[in-house]
Amino acid sequence: MAKTEETTVKTETPAPAAKGPDKGGFYWGTGRRKTSVARVRIRPGDGKMVINKRELDNFFRSDQDRSAVKAPLVMAKAEKTLDVFVNVNGGGTTGQAGAVVLGIARALKIYDPGLAQALRDGGFLTRDPRMVERKKPGQSGARRRFQFSKR
Repeated sequence: MAKTEETTVKTETPAPAAKGPDKGGFYWGTGRRKTSVARVRIRPGDGKMVINKRELDNFFRSDQDRSAVKAPLVMAKAEKTLDVFVNVNGGGTTGQAGAVVLGIARALKIYDPGLAQALRDGGFLTRDPRMVERKKPGQSGARRRFQFSKR
C-alpha cells in the first residue's frame, strides 16, 4: 500500500466584522463592573451625555466618577463630537461608573476600530474581574470569623 500525502490548506477566516450602527445610527457597547451593568449607545452629535435620563453631573455626584466616565472620550478626542446615552443598573456609584467606562470604550471601539489599541493601552477595554467574595457558613462574613472563646 502506498502512503498518500495529505496536504492541508489553511485558509484564514476573517474575523467577524465589527457591527456598524443600528437603524437609529447608534453604536452599542455593554460594560460590567461588580454587579453593575451599563448599556451604552453612542452616535455622532454635539457632546451630550445622558445617564438614566439624567445629565452626567446630576447622576454622578463625585468628581472622580465624572472624570472616569469622560476619560475614554477625552482620550479619543471625541467628547464634543459624540452623544452618549447610557442605561445603567445594579451596584453602587463607583461600580456603575466603572461599567459605564467599559461600555463607552467598547462602543468607541466599534465606532472607530483605529482607537482599539489606544483604548487598550489606557486600560479602558479591560473588564475588572474583582467581585465581592461570598459569605461562608459559620463565619460572620467572607473572611471575618466569630469571636473565639476558649472557655
